[in-house]
Amino acid sequence: MAVQTFPAETLLRAQDLRVAFFDVDGVLTDGGVYFSEHGETLKRFSILDGYGLKLLRRAGITPVVITGRDSKPLRVRLEALGLEHVRYGTEDKLPAAQALLAQLGLDWAQAAAIGDDWPDLPVLARVALAVAPPNAHVEVRAIAHHVTHARGGEGAAREFCDLLLTAGGHYCRMLDAARGPLV
Repeated sequence: MAVQTFPAETLLRAQDLRVAFFDVDGVLTDGGVYFSEHGETLKRFSILDGYGLKLLRRAGITPVVITGRDSKPLRVRLEALGLEHVRYGTEDKLPAAQALLAQLGLDWAQAAAIGDDWPDLPVLARVALAVAPPNAHVEVRAIAHHVTHARGGEGAAREFCDLLLTAGGHYCRMLDAARGPLV
């Protein structure tokens, strides 16, 4: 039995979704930009979020990352997660999302998204389920169907993944498999 729950109206909205769009800064990271003494960009990613992305793929939900930034640490992390659909350095996210939907043979009614700032608004306004972390900009939280309990970079993306897995009927089965056989 699962401990985590979501509002019924949110679960209904999230049923039958096949693709999930993710922003990076403020969603998969805490939104901070760190620089080493040599000027290298450093990013902090949550292992919980990464595992959630892997679970989505196992459940047949395609994770897609569209980010306005591009950096070596970001590429290393997303490649390590095995993500196939990533668009880097994309400030105008709507055309990228539309192209990816067409490539996947899907439409907006089959899509969910999580974002935290104004560049995410056009995508969030079109998907069946729009999600924001609590540290998102106020205008993003205002259009979100669900605001996560966890902050960006601290499990918000995992909570989004868990919501999609629960609505799709995958969560309890996957959780039971993770627990292993009862003795």
